[in-house]
Amino acid sequence: MPSSGRMDLIISGLVGGIIIIMALVLLSGRGSFLIAGYNTMPKEKKETYDAEALCKFMGKILLPIGILVPILAIDKVFFKTKYMGIAFTAITLGLSIFAIIYANTGNRFRK
Repeated sequence: MPSSGRMDLIISGLVGGIIIIMALVLLSGRGSFLIAGYNTMPKEKKETYDAEALCKFMGKILLPIGILVPILAIDKVFFKTKYMGIAFTAITLGLSIFAIIYANTGNRFRK
């Protein structure tokens, strides 16, 4: 394995690990400071949201992305297929669109 492939694996493993750690913090119901937009709201507006439910939802969205990042690098280094990159892009885009629509309709995370 060339050294560039080894670096790809190390970096993607670290990035994937960080994303998984953030997902686990969010899944525990804590870590609302990690959610962009929510962490910048005034305190009065934050009190109208169910922070624990919002954190758990975002953790469920982040976890598969964190798992797929190292898998993408493993595929690039060892198998060299283009399909994993396409699958990663499709899954990430699909999860992002789903999260945006789900979180912003139906007042699901309001108290």
